[in-house]
Amino acid sequence: MQPPFEITPLAASLLAAIERALGGYEGAMVAEPGPQLRRSLKVRTIHASVAIEGNTLTEDQVTAVLEGKRVIAPQRDLLEVQNALACYSMLSTWNPASSKHFLTAHRLMMSGLVERPGAWRTRGVGIAKGNVIAHIAPPPAGVPGLVKSLLEWAGKDRSVPAPIRAAVCHYELEFIHPFQDGNGRMGRLWHSLILLRHHPVFAHVPVESSVKLRQAEYYAVLGRCDKAGKSTEFIEFSLQATLDALEVFLSSSKGKLGSSGRMEAARMRLGSKWFTRKDYLAVFPSLSSASASRDLAAATATGLVKKEGDKSLTRYRFKS
Repeated sequence: MQPPFEITPLAASLLAAIERALGGYEGAMVAEPGPQLRRSLKVRTIHASVAIEGNTLTEDQVTAVLEGKRVIAPQRDLLEVQNALACYSMLSTWNPASSKHFLTAHRLMMSGLVERPGAWRTRGVGIAKGNVIAHIAPPPAGVPGLVKSLLEWAGKDRSVPAPIRAAVCHYELEFIHPFQDGNGRMGRLWHSLILLRHHPVFAHVPVESSVKLRQAEYYAVLGRCDKAGKSTEFIEFSLQATLDALEVFLSSSKGKLGSSGRMEAARMRLGSKWFTRKDYLAVFPSLSSASASRDLAAATATGLVKKEGDKSLTRYRFKS
């Protein structure tokens, strides 16, 4: 069942801007970020996600944790960063429609931080703002079914654009509050996962950092959506944050990347399974059929992919 929301003119405009930016990335192929930039973008993502929850580590300290260096900081803060690093490293292996993967991710994210990581909450939850209860989450007995339905919709329904499904899923997870703790981190993680399944560039785009810059607005919009009973305003907020983060990434990357770069992006998305030219084009929707054919012919000639079949029955697979 589709959660309640509307796609406003503002949301449609932001979505179009995101897709234009992705189209520009595909057509010009901004260079794959080098190791230093990839590390910096990853650190910004991890730092932002845990900082929103009150973690005290700086970006430099998160970098040090990533590099395996000794960091003097509260043990819980260190563990939060270590867990988040492990989670985001596993992101591409999870299915956004799977409740089992969702629980596995929570277990990894909250290991050592809560009594029952990877388990649904068993108690009622009310979110307080000062002396006022601002939100009462659904009863715990309904949580597994609600999350299962939500994730199946968010991961499988292609009638709604992925950036909008990501935002709706994020909001609804905050509303359902499936765990005793770690719900915000899981909402942002699954938001990132749905975006990554939409386009491989989101492996590098620090959307969480963009949200962190708007932290007060982030919580305010969540609250207003609770009162409205739908995630419409949160969609607008999330699309703007996504567009801003995407533009920052594109401006920080230099150089051009041709068919070889597209092949690396396709390998990330398609893995080792057999695929067709149509599957390849699905990774790069703005690419012409002729360019896709040239990419695949060049990759076959250089031995990057294996080809079998002919004409409409042709299929390809990346060699290990």
